[in-house]
Amino acid sequence: MSKLDGLIAWYENLSPETVVEAGRFYASDASFKDPFNEVRGIGAIEHIFRHMFVQVEEPRFVVTGRFSGEDGAMLLWEFHFRTRGLGAQALCVKGASHLRFDAAGRVAEHRDYWDAAGELYARLPLIGAPMRLLLRMGAAK
Repeated sequence: MSKLDGLIAWYENLSPETVVEAGRFYASDASFKDPFNEVRGIGAIEHIFRHMFVQVEEPRFVVTGRFSGEDGAMLLWEFHFRTRGLGAQALCVKGASHLRFDAAGRVAEHRDYWDAAGELYARLPLIGAPMRLLLRMGAAK
């Protein structure tokens, strides 16, 4: 199994118990950025993954595509989860991760790209309707 295959398997089987295995795949000073976070260091990255399990129920990544080169890869994924609280619902957010590897083959840079407004905010109770209105107002006609 390649290091990328191992990383994908880790993402797809991520659980509160396996978050601590991030050091097998990430460099100690790796950076991570997504629409909500920008951090550096394995401890901070582990914190983001642990926080995910607090914020949503049944989070699960499914990698649907991959493109790799010598020092990096792009992963296409779906993030399936259930919102918490009243009006809990099952959602799926589609996105992509750009990964750059260090000389040892560990992730040195991880950048997630996904549409927070259209994929998440527009589907949430309370803020969903105003968000959808804003998206329609900004759409080309």
